[in-house]
Amino acid sequence: MARVKYRDKDIDLMARMMRAEAEGEGKQGMLYVGNVIVNRTKADCLDFQDVRTIEQVIFQVQGGNYSFEAVQKGNLFYERARTSEKRLAKQTLDYWREHPAKYALWYFNPYAPCPPTWYGQPFSGQYKNHCYYEPAAGTCESVYIG
Repeated sequence: MARVKYRDKDIDLMARMMRAEAEGEGKQGMLYVGNVIVNRTKADCLDFQDVRTIEQVIFQVQGGNYSFEAVQKGNLFYERARTSEKRLAKQTLDYWREHPAKYALWYFNPYAPCPPTWYGQPFSGQYKNHCYYEPAAGTCESVYIG
Protein backbone atom coordinates (compact mmCIF):
# COMPACT_ATOMS: atom_id res chain seq x y z
CA MET A 1 0.00 0.00 0.00
CA ALA A 2 1.34 3.44 -0.93
CA ARG A 3 2.38 5.86 1.81
CA VAL A 4 0.04 8.52 0.33
CA LYS A 5 -2.54 8.61 -2.45
CA TYR A 6 -1.12 9.72 -5.76
CA ARG A 7 -1.79 9.91 -9.48
CA ASP A 8 0.55 9.48 -12.46
CA LYS A 9 0.71 13.27 -12.68
CA ASP A 10 2.07 13.34 -9.10
CA ILE A 11 4.89 10.93 -9.97
CA ASP A 12 6.00 13.26 -12.75
CA LEU A 13 5.70 16.37 -10.60
CA MET A 14 7.59 14.82 -7.71
CA ALA A 15 10.31 13.42 -10.00
CA ARG A 16 10.89 16.88 -11.43
CA MET A 17 11.14 18.40 -7.94
CA MET A 18 13.49 15.71 -6.67
CA ARG A 19 15.82 16.30 -9.61
CA ALA A 20 15.65 20.09 -9.36
CA GLU A 21 16.40 20.11 -5.65
CA ALA A 22 19.00 17.36 -5.39
CA GLU A 23 20.37 16.17 -8.74
CA GLY A 24 23.91 17.00 -7.58
CA GLU A 25 23.45 14.64 -4.62
CA GLY A 26 22.64 11.61 -6.75
CA LYS A 27 19.84 9.10 -6.35
CA GLN A 28 20.12 8.99 -2.57
CA GLY A 29 19.83 12.76 -2.25
CA MET A 30 16.82 12.78 -4.56
CA LEU A 31 15.16 10.06 -2.47
CA TYR A 32 15.62 12.17 0.67
CA VAL A 33 13.95 15.16 -0.99
CA GLY A 34 11.10 12.89 -2.09
CA ASN A 35 10.75 11.67 1.47
CA VAL A 36 10.28 15.23 2.74
CA ILE A 37 7.58 15.82 0.10
CA VAL A 38 5.69 12.69 1.18
CA ASN A 39 6.11 13.58 4.86
CA ARG A 40 4.59 17.01 4.27
CA THR A 41 1.61 15.37 2.59
CA LYS A 42 1.11 13.13 5.63
CA ALA A 43 1.74 15.81 8.27
CA ASP A 44 -1.38 17.31 9.75
CA CYS A 45 0.43 19.95 11.75
CA LEU A 46 2.42 23.16 11.75
CA ASP A 47 2.74 24.65 8.24
CA PHE A 48 1.26 21.56 6.60
CA GLN A 49 -2.29 21.32 7.98
CA ASP A 50 -3.93 22.24 4.70
CA VAL A 51 -1.77 20.31 2.24
CA ARG A 52 -2.93 16.78 1.43
CA THR A 53 -1.72 16.17 -2.11
CA ILE A 54 1.67 16.10 -3.78
CA GLU A 55 0.65 19.04 -5.95
CA GLN A 56 -0.42 21.10 -2.92
CA VAL A 57 2.90 20.39 -1.18
CA ILE A 58 5.03 21.32 -4.19
CA PHE A 59 3.15 24.53 -4.97
CA GLN A 60 2.59 25.59 -1.35
CA VAL A 61 3.29 29.27 -0.70
CA GLN A 62 4.64 30.36 2.68
CA GLY A 63 5.57 33.93 3.52
CA GLY A 64 4.89 35.05 -0.04
CA ASN A 65 7.27 32.52 -1.62
CA TYR A 66 6.99 28.96 -2.82
CA SER A 67 8.19 26.49 -0.21
CA PHE A 68 10.53 24.88 -2.73
CA GLU A 69 13.05 27.21 -4.31
CA ALA A 70 13.05 25.24 -7.57
CA VAL A 71 9.44 26.26 -8.31
CA GLN A 72 10.26 29.95 -8.34
CA LYS A 73 13.68 29.74 -9.96
CA GLY A 74 12.48 27.63 -12.87
CA ASN A 75 15.65 25.62 -13.26
CA LEU A 76 15.40 21.86 -13.74
CA PHE A 77 11.92 21.74 -12.24
CA TYR A 78 10.38 22.86 -15.51
CA GLU A 79 12.18 20.25 -17.60
CA ARG A 80 10.67 16.88 -18.47
CA ALA A 81 11.12 14.17 -15.81
CA ARG A 82 13.37 11.31 -16.82
CA THR A 83 12.41 7.65 -16.38
CA SER A 84 15.03 7.11 -13.67
CA GLU A 85 13.66 10.00 -11.60
CA LYS A 86 10.09 8.76 -12.02
CA ARG A 87 11.21 5.39 -10.62
CA LEU A 88 12.72 7.14 -7.59
CA ALA A 89 9.58 9.21 -7.07
CA LYS A 90 7.36 6.12 -7.23
CA GLN A 91 9.66 4.30 -4.82
CA THR A 92 9.35 7.14 -2.30
CA LEU A 93 5.59 7.41 -2.74
CA ASP A 94 5.11 3.67 -2.30
CA TYR A 95 7.42 2.72 0.56
CA TRP A 96 10.86 4.31 0.84
CA ARG A 97 11.88 6.05 4.08
CA GLU A 98 15.35 6.41 5.50
CA HIS A 99 17.32 8.50 7.98
CA PRO A 100 18.01 11.46 8.02
CA ALA A 101 14.82 12.31 6.09
CA LYS A 102 12.68 9.49 7.51
CA TYR A 103 10.54 11.94 9.51
CA ALA A 104 11.93 15.23 8.21
CA LEU A 105 9.63 18.02 7.11
CA TRP A 106 12.37 20.49 6.16
CA TYR A 107 15.75 20.57 4.52
CA PHE A 108 18.06 23.28 3.28
CA ASN A 109 21.60 23.87 2.11
CA PRO A 110 23.26 26.23 4.57
CA TYR A 111 26.58 26.49 2.68
CA ALA A 112 28.09 26.02 6.15
CA PRO A 113 27.82 23.45 8.96
CA CYS A 114 24.24 22.43 9.77
CA PRO A 115 22.81 24.35 12.72
CA PRO A 116 21.46 22.22 15.61
CA THR A 117 17.97 23.64 15.08
CA TRP A 118 16.19 25.42 12.26
CA TYR A 119 13.27 27.63 13.23
CA GLY A 120 13.09 25.68 16.48
CA GLN A 121 13.03 22.26 14.80
CA PRO A 122 15.76 19.72 15.70
CA PHE A 123 18.44 18.61 13.28
CA SER A 124 17.96 14.97 12.21
CA GLY A 125 21.03 14.59 10.00
CA GLN A 126 22.88 15.63 6.89
CA TYR A 127 23.39 14.15 3.45
CA LYS A 128 26.01 15.87 1.34
CA ASN A 129 24.96 19.55 1.19
CA HIS A 130 21.47 19.26 2.70
CA CYS A 131 20.60 19.47 6.39
CA TYR A 132 17.35 17.73 7.45
CA TYR A 133 15.04 18.69 10.30
CA GLU A 134 12.22 16.79 12.03
CA PRO A 135 9.38 18.39 13.94
CA ALA A 136 10.07 19.06 17.61
CA ALA A 137 8.78 16.40 20.02
CA GLY A 138 5.02 16.53 20.52
CA THR A 139 4.36 19.01 17.70
CA CYS A 140 3.55 16.71 14.80
CA GLU A 141 2.78 13.11 15.68
CA SER A 142 1.12 12.47 12.29
CA VAL A 143 4.48 12.48 10.51
CA TYR A 144 5.61 9.46 12.55
CA ILE A 145 2.62 7.28 11.58
CA GLY A 146 2.98 4.84 8.69
